[in-house]
Amino acid sequence: MGAVMGTFSSLQTKQRRPSKDIAWWYYQYQRDKIEDELEMTMVCHRPEGLEQLEAQTNFTKRELQVLYRGFKNECPSGVVNEETFKQIYAQFFPHGDASTYAHYLFNAFDTTQAGSVKFEDFVTALSILLRGTVHEKLRWTFNLYDINKDGYINKEEMMDIVKAIYDMMGKYTYPVLKEDTPRQHVDVFFQKMDKNKDGIVTLDEFLESCQEDDNIMRSLQLFQNVI
Repeated sequence: MGAVMGTFSSLQTKQRRPSKDIAWWYYQYQRDKIEDELEMTMVCHRPEGLEQLEAQTNFTKRELQVLYRGFKNECPSGVVNEETFKQIYAQFFPHGDASTYAHYLFNAFDTTQAGSVKFEDFVTALSILLRGTVHEKLRWTFNLYDINKDGYINKEEMMDIVKAIYDMMGKYTYPVLKEDTPRQHVDVFFQKMDKNKDGIVTLDEFLESCQEDDNIMRSLQLFQNVI
């Protein structure tokens, strides 16, 4: 995701060389004009159903066009499989092992369980994470933590997520991590979230607990209107 966002900053205006004579300058002008027109054609190339995506997401048509170009730059085939997704995501965590967390994240993007993420999947999730309502963002996060998609978060799932996060951040972030630290974090999570103490966290419990936590609510606001 960040890799796609990073492509935006690389767009730069072409620099034309100084002309030696009128004929040379005219040739350069015509060549650059053709290149610019071709580039604009690429930018304006729209995936099928762009109007529908505009209606379904919180992005404008122009934003969707730019996002699509970035997506195609990273994934020329128009889809990304899990292995490629892991490779892209690993670039942002060079000191750790992001493969497990990227696996869970990929599954959250791949809502149809097709084994690949299309642009439509990507931009729908991005719209929620960046510009969705609080409930939409929390529901998406709950789905990420609900690894087996049974509608609940149990302690084993939360332990897997926490361990994956520690592995991703790496030893430079947690140099003296104790073996039982992930378990302690999971216990704190369930003490706060599991309202009826039945050993699982439901969506309603998750939504209620998160909205009662000022730190969680502030973190959600950091993603608001990033683009």
